[in-house]
Amino acid sequence: METKLQWIQDELINLKEAGLYNRIRTLSSPQGAWLQVDGKRTLNFCSNNYLGLANHPRLVQAVQEAVMRYGVGPAAVRTIAGTMQLHLELEERMAAFKNVESAITFQSGFNANLATIPALVGKEDAIFSDELNHASIIDGSRLSGAKIIRYNHCDPADLERALSEQRKNFSRALVITDGVFSMDGDVAPLDEIYAIAQPYDAILMVDDAHGEGVLGRGGRGIVDHFGLHGKVDVEIGTLSKAFGVVGGVVAGNPLVVEWLRQRGRPFLFSSAMTVPDTAACLAALDILEESTALVDKLWANTRYFKTEMKNLGFDTGLSTTPITPVMLGEAPLAQQFSRELFENGVFAMALGFPTVPRGKARIRVMISASHETADLDQGLQAFSKVGKQLGVIL
Repeated sequence: METKLQWIQDELINLKEAGLYNRIRTLSSPQGAWLQVDGKRTLNFCSNNYLGLANHPRLVQAVQEAVMRYGVGPAAVRTIAGTMQLHLELEERMAAFKNVESAITFQSGFNANLATIPALVGKEDAIFSDELNHASIIDGSRLSGAKIIRYNHCDPADLERALSEQRKNFSRALVITDGVFSMDGDVAPLDEIYAIAQPYDAILMVDDAHGEGVLGRGGRGIVDHFGLHGKVDVEIGTLSKAFGVVGGVVAGNPLVVEWLRQRGRPFLFSSAMTVPDTAACLAALDILEESTALVDKLWANTRYFKTEMKNLGFDTGLSTTPITPVMLGEAPLAQQFSRELFENGVFAMALGFPTVPRGKARIRVMISASHETADLDQGLQAFSKVGKQLGVIL
């Protein structure tokens, strides 16, 4: 007799047969260029640890000192008894780093989107969203109840078409785009999007999760990259990638930040960032403000690896950032490629549907400042060997 949850078992079987089942590997070492994965030492091409800060000694020391002084958990939401001096310091420092008037922190970048979008628009409003925006933007948009109007990926002309046709039907309009698209590594034309959004009185919001610590002067992000300071209403950031920790930030117009302190639901109903996370983020800011060396090395590594992968004959898509998709097409091939890489000492996971569209499965290589040229060369050798073995390259 079929149980009420038999459908889940059936769906899991279907995922495995389609090559879409996620087999999650386990790490037993700190983040870095090399990892212990499932008991094996492997070259790390998976992590979002762009600048190698996740296990940086200065972050570790800052955490130890903060825990001894403040303890570990905030034990409350920010609006009751969870706002600590460290939170205010981080928000002030992030605002200065991003060259905006105000900033507010959340528990994650995902939560920052879930907080911000429903606070800005509702059922009488519209969201104009890039069709490849991150899942957290999609979920935040659904939670808002606003009409979601998608425009073609990184296509300002299609955004203008959508705004000209539909903006008049709604009270408020919110234009949202990722800054750097996490699966493809391409950069949104934010300057053109700004120019189009302005005449339609639309709030402009960019999710800079993969741009902070990567784009702009010393990693100040996509707004700095395009010189749009004071023109973008809302910048969403995450502290779990280039910053090497965890947490989210919303920066920009002080009215938006003040409103989120009153109506951002994760701010109101979920405990604050922990003491260790907050202290580590402050230490990461110190490092970023002192020198551009890590950002410079990240980009040098990126240029080298991309050039050599293209010379080998791999398709790396449209990426112009350290995110390097190796396009393979079907999910079973991508999963087999990933397994063969692992056997050759390289940890690089396959990504398939629903993370990316059907037929566009890939290995996504994440380059880091923690990699040395010898590491990259070893990775290139493994890609060459497996690529030839599986008939992907000649």
